[in-house]
Amino acid sequence: MRRARQMWECVERYHQLCYWAPEVRETATAAGLKGFWMSYFATRSAPLGPVPASVVESLFFYFAPARVRRAIPDAWTFSTPAQVLAARYEGMDAALRRELGELVSSDSIRRNAETVRAACDAANPVGRVLFAGWASLDWPDEPHLALWHGCTLLREYRSGCHLIALAAAGLDGCESVVSQVAVDEAPGEWIQEEAGWTETEAAAAYERLRNRGWVDADGRATAAGSAGRAEVEAMTDRLDGAHWAAIGDDAADTLLADMAPLNAVLPKDDQIDWRELYTANATSVTE
Repeated sequence: MRRARQMWECVERYHQLCYWAPEVRETATAAGLKGFWMSYFATRSAPLGPVPASVVESLFFYFAPARVRRAIPDAWTFSTPAQVLAARYEGMDAALRRELGELVSSDSIRRNAETVRAACDAANPVGRVLFAGWASLDWPDEPHLALWHGCTLLREYRSGCHLIALAAAGLDGCESVVSQVAVDEAPGEWIQEEAGWTETEAAAAYERLRNRGWVDADGRATAAGSAGRAEVEAMTDRLDGAHWAAIGDDAADTLLADMAPLNAVLPKDDQIDWRELYTANATSVTE
């Protein structure tokens, strides 16, 4: 399943500019949203309509419900899904033009947009709710925006696959984050600073995982915990692979090669490149 992970990294790097670009934050504020997290939850869920917090919590269960509820449903009293989406594409248009410079008009942009669209067309939406929502939107005409749209669809497809895998492993939201940290695949800061879980909630999650045999008394992953997390990733890759197989190795390899110079000029990704961006974890896996 190496292919699925390769392609996720490729599309994730192009997608993730939407979280950090100042142009995107400015257009979100102009659309009425208040702050980073309101923009984050409202924008990702906007294709589904003004859904309540409970729906967003189920799709974003990595995040603490309290963090979601500070943003949703209030976001829909300040703006509408249509306004939020229009602001996102406006901001991304400006951000991509600034970041890519002359590359924004390169032939590879159009070719890449066509390839990711073919992959999206081959993807099975069943159980991937955010993908299905984004797939219901019209594709932008501009190739650089169409490429971002397609990368967003494919990124949300994988996020749905990962949610299925985590649920199959019997992990709740907080356990998902702390077990990822325990196997040293995420920085410890994510538990509270990004995902929004309290120290008490995190401690309880560690205790549940300890009772399950996934972590030791110091919060380090056991062999069982490492195997469990490895199966989560393997299942995610299996679920995320069919559409890449459908477009074929030649198209996938060409996309990887074409996207490399584009992604190289974009900011680091806080998931893929987290070891470069965060302090190293003190814990390690036990035998």
